[in-house]
Amino acid sequence: MKFGPTPVDMAVGGVVAHAVRRGELVLKKGVVVTPEHARALRTAGVTEIVVAIIEPDDLDENAAAGQLARAVAGPGVVVDEAFTGRANLFAEDAGLLIVERTAIDAANMVDEAITVATLAPMKKVSVGEMIGTVKIIPFAVPGRLIAEASAMAPHAISLAPFRALKVGVISTILPGLKPSVIDKTLAALDERLQGLAHSTLHHDARVPHETEALEQALRHSVGLGVDLVVVFGASAITDRRDVVPAAIERAGGRIEHLGMPVDPGNLLLIGEIAGLPVIGAPGCARSPKENGFDWVLQRLSAGLEVTRHDIQSMGVGGLLMEIFSRPQPRSPAVHANHPQVAAVVLAAGHSTRLGRNKLLERVGGKPVVRHVVEAALASRAGPAIVVLGHQAREVAMALVGLDVTFVENPDHASGMASSLRTGVDAVPDTCAAALVLLGDMPLINTTIINRLVDNYAGEPLADGIVPVADGRRANPVLLSRALFDAVASLEGDTGARGLLARPGVRVIEVSVDDDAVLVDVDTEEALARARALSAR
Repeated sequence: MKFGPTPVDMAVGGVVAHAVRRGELVLKKGVVVTPEHARALRTAGVTEIVVAIIEPDDLDENAAAGQLARAVAGPGVVVDEAFTGRANLFAEDAGLLIVERTAIDAANMVDEAITVATLAPMKKVSVGEMIGTVKIIPFAVPGRLIAEASAMAPHAISLAPFRALKVGVISTILPGLKPSVIDKTLAALDERLQGLAHSTLHHDARVPHETEALEQALRHSVGLGVDLVVVFGASAITDRRDVVPAAIERAGGRIEHLGMPVDPGNLLLIGEIAGLPVIGAPGCARSPKENGFDWVLQRLSAGLEVTRHDIQSMGVGGLLMEIFSRPQPRSPAVHANHPQVAAVVLAAGHSTRLGRNKLLERVGGKPVVRHVVEAALASRAGPAIVVLGHQAREVAMALVGLDVTFVENPDHASGMASSLRTGVDAVPDTCAAALVLLGDMPLINTTIINRLVDNYAGEPLADGIVPVADGRRANPVLLSRALFDAVASLEGDTGARGLLARPGVRVIEVSVDDDAVLVDVDTEEALARARALSAR
C-alpha cells in the first residue's frame, strides 16, 4: 500500500486518509476518490490530498480483518461482518472461552498492522457476548501477512459450551451446625447451577461428619446417575487424611489434588470415584461470592477435565476481590443476564435555537436534563455518563446527588459529533454497547430505555437499536461496540443516527407508541408542549 500526500489527479481510486473540507466540498476519511471528486477538488483549489493507494497484492482493511477472524475462530464462535477494519467474534452459546495464547501472540507478532484481542482465557461468557476482535490498523495490508497470521493461529479462539449437570450434594454435620446454614449453602449452589445451562440439584444428603458415614453417602450418591458430587464438610479440609478425602478413598476413589492457589477457595479438593468427579467444597463456597469453587464448577460444566496442573495454574489472577468488573451473584439484578449497556447523555450543547440553556429549563419542577438522567439511572442501562460542555458547572449542579460520571468535551462548540466521541470514549470496557440519550428530551422514560436495552439483549449481534414512532426513526439510539470506531470518524453536528444509516449496518427498529421519543425542547413551542405533556 502506498500512503501519503498525492496529486489530486493521481489520487483517483485511493482512500482518503484525512478528511478534506473546502467550502461546501467535504471528503470524509475512508472515502474512495472518484474522478468527480478529483474535478471538484481542483475546482476548489486543492492540488494534493493524503490518500492510501491499495496495491494488487493488498487486502483492504475489511477483507483482511474478515479473513483473519474466520481463521482464528474455532467451534462455538460466530464472526461478524467486518466494518472499518474490524471483525468481531461472538460466543454462539454460554460457556467458557478457550484461547490458545501462544498462537494469538504469534499472530500478533507477524506485523504491527495486524491485531487480535480476546477476553481472558477460561472466562465465563454468555450467548452473543463479544469474545474477541480482529482490527487491521492501516487501510490495507499485504495479503501474504494475513495468510501468515492465519496460519499461526488456526481456530485459536473457541468456546466450550456449558451443559446441564445433575449434581448430588452431601453435607456433613457437627453439633452446632444449624440446618439453616445448610439450607443457605444449597440455595447459593442452586443459584450457581442455574447460571450453568440450568444444571440442577439432583439430591441432597446430610450425614454426620465421620469417615464411615460419608463413605456410605458417597457410594449411594455415585449410584444415582449424577454427573458430579459436591461435599460440603462441616469442618474445613486441612489434610489428605481428613474426613472428606479419607471417605473418598474408602469409597474406591482417588484424590487428584487438595488445595488451590485461589483466594478465597484455598481449601478445595478435587477427586473422583469410578470416573465421576467429586469436589470437596471450601467453606467460602457456602457464600454466593465468587471463589475458586466457581472456577472448577464452571470447567466441569463445560465438559473440561480439571487436573492438578489446571488447579496449580490458577494462581495468576487467583486473588479474587469484590470489584465492579466482577458482579456478585448474591445481588442478582433483573438484567443480570443482559449485555451491559452504558447510558451516555449528551448535555454539552449551546441551545442556539432557544437562546438560553434548554437543559436547565424546568419541566414538571425539574431541570430538563435531570429528567433524562434520572430515567437512565432507573433503567437497565448503566453506568450513566454525562457529557458536559456549554455551562458545564451549571449543568452538573442540576444533576447534583445523582450517581453519574461527568466527562467534559472541550470541543463542544464544533457540534454534536465531538460530544458523542467524548461520551463513547468514556464507556467502560465491560460494556457491550452505549445507549445515546439527548439531554433535551425530558419525556424519555425508563420503559422506553428498557425496551431498547432488552431488544439488544435479544439481538446481541445487532449494530444498533432505534425507536420508531409515527413511521420515523427517533431518539435515543443504542450503538453496539462494533460501531465505536466509526464514531471517531464523525465530525460537525452529525449524531449517532447517521451511523445507523450506513450500508451494511444491522439495525433493529423498535416500534414505540409514545411521543416521548419525538419531543425535544429546541424551541419555545417545544418547551411549552413538553411542559403540557408532563403535567398530564
